[in-house]
Amino acid sequence: MLHSAHYPDNQMPAIKLDSLTKKFGDLTAVSALNLAVAEGELFGLVGSDGAGKTTTMRMLTAIMEPTAGDAWVMGHHVVSEAEAIKEEIGYMSQRFGLYPDLTVKENIHFYADIYGLPRKGRETKIDELLSFSNLTPFRERKAGNLSGGMKQKLGLACALVHTPKVLFLDEPTNGVDPVSRRDFWRILYNLLKEGVTIFVSTAYLDEADRCNRVGLVHNGRLLACDSPENLKKLMRGTILEIRTPRPRLAARLLREKLGEVSVTLSGDKVHLVTDDADRTREATADFLQQRDIPLLSLRAVEPALEDVVVSLLQQTTNSEGQTHGN
Repeated sequence: MLHSAHYPDNQMPAIKLDSLTKKFGDLTAVSALNLAVAEGELFGLVGSDGAGKTTTMRMLTAIMEPTAGDAWVMGHHVVSEAEAIKEEIGYMSQRFGLYPDLTVKENIHFYADIYGLPRKGRETKIDELLSFSNLTPFRERKAGNLSGGMKQKLGLACALVHTPKVLFLDEPTNGVDPVSRRDFWRILYNLLKEGVTIFVSTAYLDEADRCNRVGLVHNGRLLACDSPENLKKLMRGTILEIRTPRPRLAARLLREKLGEVSVTLSGDKVHLVTDDADRTREATADFLQQRDIPLLSLRAVEPALEDVVVSLLQQTTNSEGQTHGN
C-alpha cells in the first residue's frame, strides 16, 4: 500500500477516512468508508453488532492496518505515522483494560505512566479527572469493586489522563444502566466544551440523537451520514404509533396481516410505516378490535432515528434482493 504522510487538503478535519477498507479473508468488514469529522465535533458511528464499527475504530486508532484506502487523525496518517497518532488520541475499547486489584487512583496513575505523563503536576491532573468523573469519593476503592457505570467513568478518566485532542469511544455505555448512561454523556458534553473531538460508536439510537452528526453503517458500508435531524428527513412514508397493553402480540399479528407495511416494536409501542396512512389506520383499528387487543391510541408521529435506520435497512435489503434476483 502507498500512503501519503499528511492529509492532502489545507482544511484539515480532525478525522478523515478515504475509501477505508478492511478485509479478513473473504469477509469485507469495512467497505470503502469515506468520512470527515471536524475538530470539536461529536460524531456517532451507529450500527448493529457486526456492522464494522469496532474494526473502523481499530484502524483509526492505529491498532489495525487497513487492507486498502487511507485515514488521517489530526493530520497524521494511520499507518505511516501511527506512533504520532497514539500521542494525540484517547481510546476506550469495549473491553477497556482496568486492573481490578488496583484502586481507582492507582489505575489512573498506571495509564499516566503508560502515556509518559511527568510526575510533576500529575496529582493535580488526576484530582481534576476524579472530580470531573464524580469518582473522588471512590479514589481508594479497588476497580474490581466498582459498578458497571463507575468502571466506564474510570475507563474514560484513564483515556483522558494525557489530555488527548481526539477521543475514540467504542460502545462506551453498552450494558450500563440508564442513569449511568446519562452521567457518562454529561461528561462527554463537558469535554466538547473544552474542544475535544469525540468519535463514538453505539448501538443505542437514542444516544445517536445526541451527536452533531451520525454515520449509519451496515455490513461495513456507510448507508447515510448527516445530522440526526436531516437523517429523519430520509424517512419514507408516515409513521403510525400504536399504544396497546399487548404490543408484542399486536406487532406479530399485524406483520402477518398488513404485508407491505413495515411493523416494528419501539420500546413498548408498535410503529407502522405506511404510504397510505388513512387506509392503514382504518385496517389496523378494525383488525385489533376483531382480535380483542385493546387499542389505547393510534396516531401519526414524527420519526425517531430508530425508524429511519429500520427504513434504510429495509430499502438496502430490498435493493440487494433485486440485485441478486437479476
